[in-house]
Amino acid sequence: MLSKGLTVKISEMAPFLRIGFSNFDNGPSQQAEDVQNPYCAVIVKEAVDTEKGQIFMQKKPTMYPPWNSTFDAHINKGRVMHILIKDKTVELISETTVELNSLAEKCKRNQGKADIWLDLKPQGRMLMNVKYFLEQNENKETAEGETEGLFALHQRRGAIKQAKVHHVKCHEFTATFFPQPTFCSVCHEFVWGLNKQGYQCRQCNAAIHKKCIDKIIAKCTGSAVNSRETIFHKERFKIDMPHRFKVYNYKSPTFCEHCGTLLWGLARQGLKCEECAMNVHHKCQNKVANLCGVNQKMMAEALAQIESDQQARNLRDHEQVSREGPVEINQCVLKNPTEVEQAAASAKKDVQGISWETPIEEEEEDSSPDSPTYEELPRIDQRRFTVDDFILHKMLGKGSFGKVFLAELKDKNQFFAIKALKKDVVLMDDDVECTMVEKRVLSLAWEHPFLTHLYCTFQTKENLFFVMEYLNGGDLMFHIQSCQKFDAPRATFYAAEIICGLQFLHSKGIIYRDLKLDNVLLDRDGHIKIADFGMCKENIHNDARTSTFCGTPDYIAPEILLGQRYSMSVDWWSFGVLLYEMLIGQSPFHGNDEDELFQSIRTDDPVYPRWLNKEAKDILVKLFVREPERRLGVKGSIRQQAFFRDIDWQALEDREVEPPFKPTVKSSSDCSNFDKEFLNEKPKLSCADRTLINSMDQNMFNNFSFTNPKMDRVL
Repeated sequence: MLSKGLTVKISEMAPFLRIGFSNFDNGPSQQAEDVQNPYCAVIVKEAVDTEKGQIFMQKKPTMYPPWNSTFDAHINKGRVMHILIKDKTVELISETTVELNSLAEKCKRNQGKADIWLDLKPQGRMLMNVKYFLEQNENKETAEGETEGLFALHQRRGAIKQAKVHHVKCHEFTATFFPQPTFCSVCHEFVWGLNKQGYQCRQCNAAIHKKCIDKIIAKCTGSAVNSRETIFHKERFKIDMPHRFKVYNYKSPTFCEHCGTLLWGLARQGLKCEECAMNVHHKCQNKVANLCGVNQKMMAEALAQIESDQQARNLRDHEQVSREGPVEINQCVLKNPTEVEQAAASAKKDVQGISWETPIEEEEEDSSPDSPTYEELPRIDQRRFTVDDFILHKMLGKGSFGKVFLAELKDKNQFFAIKALKKDVVLMDDDVECTMVEKRVLSLAWEHPFLTHLYCTFQTKENLFFVMEYLNGGDLMFHIQSCQKFDAPRATFYAAEIICGLQFLHSKGIIYRDLKLDNVLLDRDGHIKIADFGMCKENIHNDARTSTFCGTPDYIAPEILLGQRYSMSVDWWSFGVLLYEMLIGQSPFHGNDEDELFQSIRTDDPVYPRWLNKEAKDILVKLFVREPERRLGVKGSIRQQAFFRDIDWQALEDREVEPPFKPTVKSSSDCSNFDKEFLNEKPKLSCADRTLINSMDQNMFNNFSFTNPKMDRVL
């Protein structure tokens, strides 16, 4: 599919290949040092008919392309490329011949590019990177970018997220599906449930219940910090009780008390401790902590009780200090009672933490005025909503998380979008905290006109519900599929409103992390609303960083792919990808699979068509800077770019700028701007496994239900 701005016909264009050699393998029979600095010689030959038949003749000079560079070769019938690999003594090592037409066909089948391993004779192989282009015969230099229209946006792209890792005592626990019966290594009870029933350490393989994660007292023996400190515990108490394991023949089915799985075999299936009778696999012997005779569950409960008693004493001491003046604390006299109060308050916060709903003291606000905090909504008596208060009319979308419905509030003729999450899926993917983050950010969105607003949340035994404003203008992916790309004024308008929304989130210490066409919706007037905050990361203030691998593949920033710690910079990279797609109608980076796509993001420079204006290219180049600290949005003012010179930012934030496009909306319940594949399905909630629901710890969803005080405005 060619871009709209291209008027040249295909017949008037000549195809060519852009070829590069990036790797050479001389085979297993020779050592790498036997080949000294090999180089390529490329001979392009043409098929010529003679009296003796068809022969291949060289008509152009031999090329010597350096490794990891590229050269162009036009595709003519019968043209072949003869490749020679030589060492520094000009001695031939290997060679091969390939037809250019066959390379072009492989590229066409793979979205215009291919990475091909060529077998060489007498041995070895080399990696060839090939891209297919069309060019105007009279002006080859302007072809690139204008004609590479093989990557048009034609489908939605799902987000990915790295498994959440719980770091406890050097363990790295992740939610895990156990394919066979498994027992918890802490409480020794069966790990029940479906899907991802419990946690397992990625390093020592210890299996535990999710509820037992706070009862771990032994450090991981398989961690990178596998020193004497890992085995010999010196925290508040000292445990160094090695087991005395001996090979044992079990006469009945027995489970390993470390990884929780069955000891297989007919004889000598595992090891039994002579002292505490602990049973383990042979492979688990070196991963078991020195806790012979220690009941971790009881020990953890005892320590928790001690800590609780200590907190109570601290509070009593604080009250005594307030009444009697300075006292001696840890052999240090605090002469000013205010210092004691601050120390006690600090200790209390360290123990209890501060939730988003907790009011911040005035002294804290004054001490760090530049650190934004969440404002607590007024607490007033309000009606609690349930699913029975709504009529589900249509299904607007669905995924592995659950479904989104068009719903009507009974007897009110008010329409909302209700997002229903399945609790079993949330638990399976260990996404309880992500769900709570989404609720908090949605609640905060009332403060900004370009973020989707949340009215209330509630839950049933099986589902979590978000009741949000219904934006019936559709999303940008829906609209761009119908017109291939947006014109410059329309793309500029959407980009400016997105910037306002992103900067608001950043000012609150929130990284969005999933900016894409699918997550930018239009209201009935044509203004944008950023939606879906499930990937957000909170509390990223000042120099704070995070490292979770997440996002939608096409939009992921290179620093995430490189495993670096990152902050707001990743949102500006994603913004650059989104702006490129709006202006050009295709993605800036390509690949046949995720590995190739991620390699393209790390190394390739996007192609900019000649019809793209200077201001648009300039802002895109600045957004695609791979050094996060130098990227536009992090460095410099993005609002001051020439691309936005016609934008009145204050009027824009006040929604006083007329949108360049107004979606067709016939009524407040109109669904015509949503994909038909979902609208045709019956709007009903998914059924969860009854056994799993009954066994679920519902306390994990405490404080989820909430009604926004500002909902009174729409009722």
